[in-house]
Amino acid sequence: MGLIDRFGRDHDDLRISVTDRCNLRCSYCMPIDPVWYPHEAILTYEEIARLVRLTAGQGVRKLRITGGEPLVRRDLPVLIGMLTAIDGIDDVSLTTNGVLLDRFAVDLVTAGLSRVNVSLDTLDPARFRNMTRRGGGLSDVLAGLAAAVRTGLTPVKVNALIVRGVNEDDLEPLVERSRDEGWELRLIEYMPLENDGSWRPERVVHGEELRRRISKRWPIERDTDADVHAPAARWRFVDGRGKIGFIDSISAPFCSSCSRLRLMSDGVFRSCLYDDVECDLKTPLRAGASDAELLERIHETVARKGRGGALEILERRQVRPQTRTMHQIGG
Repeated sequence: MGLIDRFGRDHDDLRISVTDRCNLRCSYCMPIDPVWYPHEAILTYEEIARLVRLTAGQGVRKLRITGGEPLVRRDLPVLIGMLTAIDGIDDVSLTTNGVLLDRFAVDLVTAGLSRVNVSLDTLDPARFRNMTRRGGGLSDVLAGLAAAVRTGLTPVKVNALIVRGVNEDDLEPLVERSRDEGWELRLIEYMPLENDGSWRPERVVHGEELRRRISKRWPIERDTDADVHAPAARWRFVDGRGKIGFIDSISAPFCSSCSRLRLMSDGVFRSCLYDDVECDLKTPLRAGASDAELLERIHETVARKGRGGALEILERRQVRPQTRTMHQIGG
């Protein structure tokens, strides 16, 4: 049957947040003093696996594990093993801040994890402390990236958010380090999901500006072999030394080709990062709902998915108030 919305978009990619908790406090992601979900409110691994089996039966093939910081969830490799064993799931990846990756990389690979995306916005220790609102940590992230390369979690993708007036000077060092280390850098436009009112359009550094700056030192060209459904527009360095992605979610939203759905850690199924179209799956699941009843709720939510919340920001220059912050929705 497939998870097809009213605009004809077929969804084969499920983002699964396994926790809202994190060992960092990045200002663009969460408040400095977040209120965590209680333990009993979080889906168990068995509950997650059941919902994944249902969506796999409807065409979901790719899973991305997110948080919060997913590696703070106990025994995460156990869940990875459960998910990779589900019939129809072809790809399981992980988005992490990298602080604990060195510790868990081997176990994650053994469990069947395909690859990782590591968030890293700066290579400057002082700026790292300022942006993450936590002391130290940069050396741990770099160790985690080295472990990812060493254990074969490749291509290792590094997600960097460039914010005007905060870390603009980090662009060229991040590009240079990524080329040297073999990482695929992904530059993300600043999105209005922190809910503290600090987001402003003028703080967004658009992808086109970043591409111009990069090309002055390292000429780049479009990668014609890139996946059209991927959120990042992929470019390649003309000298052959790697590729780089741009997630222009504000200046050039990719809503028309979106194939992603989200299952949040509290058991809420969500159709869009920017849109509060969602439904509670945990309550009926724990009340004994049948697979058919759960699938009906999933299909109803997909059917209500809007044209694209990011398009509203671009066209109306307005930001719809969100009921959840990024650390609750999942990266």
